[in-house]
Amino acid sequence: MPHSRDKDVLSPEAALTRLREGNARFVAGEGGASRSWHPGLARGQKPFAVVLGCSDSRAPCEYVFDQGLGDLFVIRVAGNIIAPSLVGSVEFAVGSFGTRLVVVMGHTQCGAIGATVHALEHGEPESPNLGAIVERITPHVKRIFDEPGDHDARLAASVRANARASAAELRATSSILHDHIEAGRVVVVAAVYDLSTGVVDFLDA
Repeated sequence: MPHSRDKDVLSPEAALTRLREGNARFVAGEGGASRSWHPGLARGQKPFAVVLGCSDSRAPCEYVFDQGLGDLFVIRVAGNIIAPSLVGSVEFAVGSFGTRLVVVMGHTQCGAIGATVHALEHGEPESPNLGAIVERITPHVKRIFDEPGDHDARLAASVRANARASAAELRATSSILHDHIEAGRVVVVAAVYDLSTGVVDFLDA
């Protein structure tokens, strides 16, 4: 069923182009989106994309994509993991604002992925609380440890595998999102932000 705000929202393709263009400005040092308060913010929001990203202080989505207040609906959690409350947040944005693009964005040198790699290499997570995050990431990356490779290679491969698997899990976990995706209204893509270059690589778009 078409959303009542369809005429006012960007298509997934247009939203992805806007993110790519913003990231190019960010990488070039030309970002200039207004991130300050301005009149009208209290009247509502119309984010053109949802970004489920990592909590890492070096990966603020609004800066990485050069977007201002009200442009992105951002959910941040260590390791960009998928859990019920996070899925619910994505469903809320899609249902309330008609947002049609969802990006699950990991990043290089991710601490949560590093903790998972450490646990798989040494047999246990560094703390019980980290264990709750590690448990969600492990199924996404465990196969990488069946192949030869050093710690750095495993970490890099795990970041990409986790982003892809989290996006797939988000598509499969939510019946609401699944219905929107099947109807062609919503697109969920995985991405990895490279801390060394600033570039966001969209993995399946």
